[in-house]
Parts: sequence; structure tokens; C-alpha cells
Amino acid sequence: MSKKSIATGILSYGMSGRVFHAPFIHHKSRFELRAVVERHEKRAHHRYPQVISYNSVDELLADDKIELVIVNTPNNTHVDYAERALRAGKHILVEKPFATNSQEAEKLFALGREVGKHVMVFQNRRWDSDFKLLKRVVERDVLGELIEMHVRFDRYRMEKSHKTFKEINIPGAGVLYDLGPHLLDQVISLFGKPEKSLKIVSTHRPGSEVDDFSTLVLSYPKGFTVFIHASLLVANPLPAYVLHGLKGSFQKVRADVQEDQLQAGISPKAPEYGIEPPGKEGLITLMKANGDREMRYREALKGDYNGLFNAVYAQIRKGEPFPVKEEEICWQMEILEQPAWNG
Repeated sequence: MSKKSIATGILSYGMSGRVFHAPFIHHKSRFELRAVVERHEKRAHHRYPQVISYNSVDELLADDKIELVIVNTPNNTHVDYAERALRAGKHILVEKPFATNSQEAEKLFALGREVGKHVMVFQNRRWDSDFKLLKRVVERDVLGELIEMHVRFDRYRMEKSHKTFKEINIPGAGVLYDLGPHLLDQVISLFGKPEKSLKIVSTHRPGSEVDDFSTLVLSYPKGFTVFIHASLLVANPLPAYVLHGLKGSFQKVRADVQEDQLQAGISPKAPEYGIEPPGKEGLITLMKANGDREMRYREALKGDYNGLFNAVYAQIRKGEPFPVKEEEICWQMEILEQPAWNG
């Protein structure tokens, strides 16, 4: 390994560690996948023979060769483990939700500055293929002055998750904190902090302790309004992105393939990685002066979570600003933690 490669430890080798982190750290020459934490079954060495499997977080944090720690543990433990990693002299990359409230988030960022380590948040959905197309439509002002946008993450899961921390009434549980940070981050990355926001959550699955339906309404200048929906009870998902402006409309189904490809063992370096299948194109509908509609289909851009890990390296080794900014995460936390509207 190059002396400039970043020795990295992953705090859990469950689904997120196995799918969203290890393949990228392993395949990038600028990183070294040094260690993971596996409390029970030891599986990482089957795919990464050189990796060290520690029995506990404390053991991994005591490894002086590890420079970067990925905090991908249950939501309610993120802040504790992130703080411990910083105090152990490690840079950190923390999965969403970064914290369960804005005070915790501000505390971690302040601690990072105090100990001279970088605090980064794993908002990988900025590099989704479908969102990248939406971003291009916005940045190129295709639709003119914007009026309304709907952003959705629909699933149908009546059964409770086997991950207990997602289903019991503790901070960071429920669909809003599970999927909301992805969607909020995308919206904030495009439009910044909203002037006002409203939160609605409800519970419908029998015996559930946490919300399985959520809506956020964000108000921006000139009357532009964003509706963010996350639900576990949508049998027929609607388009993930719908955007209306004075000149026309855009819509796109959720079709990013990266998670499925990574689950299937496809390398992030494979030529087909991140390429959406045909038939999932975004639709732009523009109104002509004579009242006719002009419809254009646009292929999504290549989805590529490599971009996030490139940004991590650039932050640590080159001092380049990480694209997910501290203030954006704090705005996200403020919106998530606000009291829900009760009608």
C-alpha cells in the first residue's frame, strides 16, 4: 500500500458495511481496508482475507494504524461511537442519521475541530443516478422559475424489521429518521435551508412503536414548496421526483441500481456499475407558446458512490472541503427534530 493510503476501520460488517463501504475501501488504491468489527460470526475474511476482525469497537479504536473510522452502527449509537473515535484520534465518516438532534450534531462537529480531525457524513444518495438527473434539470434551469417539487422514498414492508433498533421507540427510530435524511440532504444540497418547515408522522402497522409514514413540507422564497414523503406502506410506488416550473414539468422514477448491484457482488469498478436499465428515463414536458406540449426523455447520469469516497480522500489528504457541509447537516437535524403537526 502507498504511504498515502488511508487505513480504514468499519465498525460493523452487517449489510451497510458489506455493501456500502467495504467494496469501495477495498477497491480504491488510496484506501486500505484494515479492520472491521464482527462480534459474532466472522465473515469479512471470506471476501477480504487480509482484514483484521476485531471483537469490539474498543479494540478497533485502539489500533494506532487506523486513520479513518466508518461509523455504521445502529442509529442511536452514532454519536457515542463517533465521539469515541474522534477522541481516539481518528477521522470519521458517519452514516445517516448523523445524530438524533441538532445539539448532538453541533457537539460532534465542534469536537472534530477541537481534536483536529475531519467529521464527514455518509450522504451517499447525492450520487444516485436518478437524483443526479434531477440536479442537472435544476441547475440548467430547464423548467424556469420553480413552483413545486415532490420527493418520495416508497416501500411496502408490513412486517417489522429484524433490526430491533429500527422498531422500538428510541431516538433515531422510525421511517422519518431512516429515509428522511437521504431525501432532506438531496433537497438541501439543491436549495439550501428552507424558510419554514412542517413535519407530519403517523403509525399504521399493527403493533408498531414507531412511525411508518412521514411527510415534510419545506417552504422556500417566491412560494417554491417541497414535499418530502417517506413511507413503508406504498404498494405501488409513485415517481421519486416530480418537479413543476413555469415552463413545464419533470418526473423520474427511482431507478438507481447501485445497491442491488453491490448486493449481487458487482464491483464498483465494473463498466456496468451504476448504469440504469432502459425504460427508466426521466420525462421533461415543456409548454410551447401555442399551447402544445413538447416531451423529452432523458437518460439518467451514471450513479457512482465512488464520488463520495473520492471526496473523503480529498478532504483528508488534500484539505479540500467535503461536499456535505456541516451547516447542511445541522439544518437537516433541526427539521427532523421539530415537533410533529397534530392537525
